[in-house]
Amino acid sequence: MAADLRVLLDATPLLGPRTGIGRYTASLVAALASEVDTRLIGFSTRGWRRLRTRAPAGTHVVGPPIPARALRALWRGGSFPPVEMLSGPVEVVHGTNFVLPPSRRAVGVVTIHDLAFLDDPSLADADLPELVRLSAQRARVVCTPTAAVADQVAERLDVAPERLAVTPLGLDPEWFTAEPVKDRRLPPEYLLFVGAEGPRKGLDVLRSALAPELPPLVIAGPGTAGEDDGVVRTGYLSDARLRAVVAGASALVLPSRDEGFGLPVLEGLACGVPVVCSDLPALREVSAGHALLAPVQDPAALRDALRQALTAPPEPQAGRAHAESFTWHRCASRTHAAYLRATA
Repeated sequence: MAADLRVLLDATPLLGPRTGIGRYTASLVAALASEVDTRLIGFSTRGWRRLRTRAPAGTHVVGPPIPARALRALWRGGSFPPVEMLSGPVEVVHGTNFVLPPSRRAVGVVTIHDLAFLDDPSLADADLPELVRLSAQRARVVCTPTAAVADQVAERLDVAPERLAVTPLGLDPEWFTAEPVKDRRLPPEYLLFVGAEGPRKGLDVLRSALAPELPPLVIAGPGTAGEDDGVVRTGYLSDARLRAVVAGASALVLPSRDEGFGLPVLEGLACGVPVVCSDLPALREVSAGHALLAPVQDPAALRDALRQALTAPPEPQAGRAHAESFTWHRCASRTHAAYLRATA
């Protein structure tokens, strides 16, 4: 399995709260460790030592502490410093979070999770669009979580289709055995949104869709726990706690304006919970007919879909079987194949 292939991955996402890209990076790295010589680097000064405690078993942390902002400024203007100056020699360097470091000899692979930041500059640092364009051109292979994002990358970043690889995200097996836990802080019945709040997540539309006959809304994600205007916020949850909260939901709802994958959709399906989400290409692809879809930014249609989810939901076992096909082993296997393509 080419276990001697030395691959360097950007592990900086492991240093923050485990939101979508952090979970992707952690799970991918853990699954890859048995297939390749997996080396991790964190572009950080404050979190540099912490990476050594968060690295999955079977991986090696390399590189000195170095500020990400300074590195990005240098990489935006040229190819110095090549990443091997920080990591030592490797054969593949994988930018897991949109940005691919320049290299001297190693071939590059970059994961581009979505292109929402191109349409809404408030979603990212001002230098990200330029860095992503440079990374897409520098990489031998560009990985995307869905074919929908691959199509966008081909069109908007001028990447040839033969340089694209779709590497869908996965689910931990524990999602399929999750059980709800009674919690006095949560309503006995509730609609659930999972994720970080932000303009593209469509929570304003969801609030407009709420009605007295629908269960109250619970938001699980980073932020301060508490209740405001009938909406309960749990704050950041551990993985086990999040699974229990999802399993106890009356329905999971993802009313996003833009998504590259939509992992909460699969998590809801794995728990046998009805899922309602926006009718977006990536969410159609991931849900594959097992979720109820509503047009983007249409509160009335979203309200109708939520009512249907509570009264006539899709068959849960079919949704669960569909979710079972998304594993981190498959994600790692496809990513490994991308490395081999890049080195061929």
